[in-house]
Amino acid sequence: MKIKEVIVVEGRDDTAKIRQAVDADTIETNGSAINEGILNQIRHAQVKRGVIIFTDPDYPGERIRHIVDQAVPGCKHAFLTRDEARARNPHNNSLGIEHASVIAIKQALQDVYELKENETNEITKEDLVKRGLIGGPNASSRRDRLGELLQIGHTNGKQLLKRLTMFQITYLQFDNAIKQVLQEETNDK
Repeated sequence: MKIKEVIVVEGRDDTAKIRQAVDADTIETNGSAINEGILNQIRHAQVKRGVIIFTDPDYPGERIRHIVDQAVPGCKHAFLTRDEARARNPHNNSLGIEHASVIAIKQALQDVYELKENETNEITKEDLVKRGLIGGPNASSRRDRLGELLQIGHTNGKQLLKRLTMFQITYLQFDNAIKQVLQEETNDK
């Protein structure tokens, strides 16, 4: 599979893993040490070919995604779940694209999202509270599972509504996904 856009990743290991899965060019941010020179390369790539931001599903990866997204409007986004990005070695519990399977990487790149700001969304903060996604004993695990189902990545309580809005998740999509999350919880008991 050939990817037209340039993929922004954190490092060399990510580039190597992505190239095992697809034919693509990458720009490496060198971790969270992203500088103006790298941002200028990403801006140029966005104008010429488009950009997909594909960072690790952890705090540094989300921070890099945010920095690039703010500096270079109109980027597309690909996500892996934490389970897909977890090292398979029991002595290594790190997360990263370099640990994901080729299949998971291909799927994430097929499910790319384009963020669109300023769109109205029917989902409210009250909906999130009512469904136990903000506050409460299972809120974090529910958000993680919801993020997997909707392919919007890992979020904290404050980020969730913004991410649902940015990805234009409809109320119906949200409602179906949260029903599945709650049903899975009931089945696990």
